[in-house]
Amino acid sequence: MSMKKIFIATIALTLAQFAKAQSDTSGNVLDEVVVTATKFPKKLSETGKVLTVISQQQLQQNSSHSIGEILNQQTGLVITGSTTTPGTNQSVFMRGASAGNTLILIDGVPVYDASGISSEFDINYININQVERIEILKGAQSTLYGSDAVAGVINIIMKKDGYKPITGFADVSAGSFGTINTAAGISGRLNKFQYSLGGAYVHSNGISSAYDSTHSGNFDKDGFDEYNINVSAGYAISTHIDVRAFAQYNQYKAGLDAGAYTDDKDYNLNNKNLVTGLTAKWDASKNHLVFNYQYNYINRSFIDDSTDTPSFSIYQDGRYKSYSHFAELYNSTSISSHVDLLTGVDYRHNATQQSYLSISSYGPYETALGKDSASTNQFSVYASLFLKNLSGFNAEIGGRVNNHSIYGWNETYSINPSFNINKQWKVFINVASAYHVPSLYQLYSEYGNKDLEPEKSQTYEGGLQFASEKFQARVVYFKRDIKDVITFYTDPVTYAGKYINADKQNDNGIEAELSYSPVQSLQLIANYTYTDGKITDVTSGKDTSYFNLYRRPHNVFNFSVQWQYKKWAASARLHTTSYFYESTYMMPPEKFNGYYTIDLYAEYKPTKALGIFADARNITDQHYFELPGYNSKPFNIMAGLHINF
Repeated sequence: MSMKKIFIATIALTLAQFAKAQSDTSGNVLDEVVVTATKFPKKLSETGKVLTVISQQQLQQNSSHSIGEILNQQTGLVITGSTTTPGTNQSVFMRGASAGNTLILIDGVPVYDASGISSEFDINYININQVERIEILKGAQSTLYGSDAVAGVINIIMKKDGYKPITGFADVSAGSFGTINTAAGISGRLNKFQYSLGGAYVHSNGISSAYDSTHSGNFDKDGFDEYNINVSAGYAISTHIDVRAFAQYNQYKAGLDAGAYTDDKDYNLNNKNLVTGLTAKWDASKNHLVFNYQYNYINRSFIDDSTDTPSFSIYQDGRYKSYSHFAELYNSTSISSHVDLLTGVDYRHNATQQSYLSISSYGPYETALGKDSASTNQFSVYASLFLKNLSGFNAEIGGRVNNHSIYGWNETYSINPSFNINKQWKVFINVASAYHVPSLYQLYSEYGNKDLEPEKSQTYEGGLQFASEKFQARVVYFKRDIKDVITFYTDPVTYAGKYINADKQNDNGIEAELSYSPVQSLQLIANYTYTDGKITDVTSGKDTSYFNLYRRPHNVFNFSVQWQYKKWAASARLHTTSYFYESTYMMPPEKFNGYYTIDLYAEYKPTKALGIFADARNITDQHYFELPGYNSKPFNIMAGLHINF
């Protein structure tokens, strides 16, 4: 019997057994309040959206990990590059969707890299110690969040001011590969004024990015240095109105290699990111009005003096800048005890400036792209009606209309009914559309195609959720159909490549999650994801279909045991994947073996303000490829302190 059938059967039996054993309790997870599902605070019991919360406690127990490593443990997510050397590009694949089809939010506001191939935001820019919590919302969310929210959104909620005059934290850890991870911050509230200030520094000697298949031992280590600073200040103008200004700056440098299995000792990446803006809120008894403005600037450079590595060019210099503006105004209104209404407008501007220089024996080759020509604008209007607590029935019905500077008008919709059978059982269905416009790189680069059309998709999902104080479970089936899917095509005769629209993409899968606490001090957590998909194109009048979810395994399974007693806490985690395929240039797809890793964590808190921890990863020292041709981390360990005051 396959892993998929075994796990689904286990869920069915476990649900049947525990449904009888659990009583209604005030600790039900469905009472948790979230914001990402609707843009305003709402209990999970009042929405049928598939949403996962990573709490501050979970983040603190993973403080020496990257955000990519933490997300890689979640149901329905594969983050390639998350376990390789620091600074590696991390592609977010949610439910098998391609990179760029998962929208990253910071405090509910979309962030982009307009200079990148897929426009996806680099999560390396965010230090985990600056994050309060993460909310993962799956399914087509373009009605609430616009373009790129095809598979879902990941909302990274940053730490802000507290309620005391001053509170603070400091984290420091060190370990394998010469790694040092430090972070500190203070925040507080003084009458009507709120503030927060934080910073972080990470250094690692790293490991070789590329895998040495010849075992020559000559591959150099690719190091990593990151600096991060976060600042915000707010003022309560009145009991109903407050404003907050914020800024986050991140800079990291990373050593790179020439490619899979190929070392390079003189290839370096320098990345800088500034996110700054303003939020203003007006709260009344039944209305919640929010204005957001955000400016996001990215400056990325690649310099490769590759004289040590045989290659076509002896020098490469690539510089990429991204400019993004986002502004929105939305209002949530409580019309009655059973009806809420959300209405809003937003505006987005993305532009990129790029230059590339390559010098070889044939002479220099140079390209340039100006931000005046490579830019897009979009204006949107959206609204959602929420029905709640109608004898257990809840629903969301919403729509969005967009006007894009290149593609004109398009629309999306969302229909999301759910029913609370009782205080523990919930059944839900989601039917929604989404869209994804081509990136500026896909339109204007040397591989660009100005005739590209946006991707248009329909997503269908349904599931069952059970929640009590001791036991939680959720099973979801999803199906996603995309038209005019954007793909890269290489002419087999001329070898010239460009981006094109294929006919369609069809993906489907199953997600299952279990959490059980037999006693207060012990929690068992498991999740399983099955994903499948194919792309279809018309060739010579015939449909040609083939599997194309490269780097995304069919099966992913995570299991963890978490124990906490008085001043001690410990956990063990297992991560396994089945085989996966990699697409190689002008070659048939190559199959790579699945793998497993086991991690251990222990913490001792002699006082409420101090925690001493050790975090060991890949303790069986597995050698595996998460990103084919690139090393994944062998056994490694970090140890350090958490200080809160």
